[in-house]
Amino acid sequence: MIQINGTIRLGRSIDAATRKAIVEMVRASRAEDGCIDYAFASDLADPDTLILFERWRDQAALDAHGKSDHMAAFQEFMGANPPEASDLRIYDTDEGQPLR
Repeated sequence: MIQINGTIRLGRSIDAATRKAIVEMVRASRAEDGCIDYAFASDLADPDTLILFERWRDQAALDAHGKSDHMAAFQEFMGANPPEASDLRIYDTDEGQPLR
């Protein structure tokens, strides 16, 4: 399983256009074959920062995601509205186990 975690510091409030771009990206990504989980969240301690969490079945699924039309549209939006900073990490992991 491939996992991507990290933060995107927007340096601005999440406006309606940014929220729309994120929601469209999340919905389309979750519908992709091989997507286990795909989520953005706001950092409650820093509302200008987004937290990204992705899990993919394998590298092939992640590669297909990277070539998708919705990824191209999201990258175009983010290019026109660049974040202040980002720190995203990719991990090759197992499926883990429930925390009890």
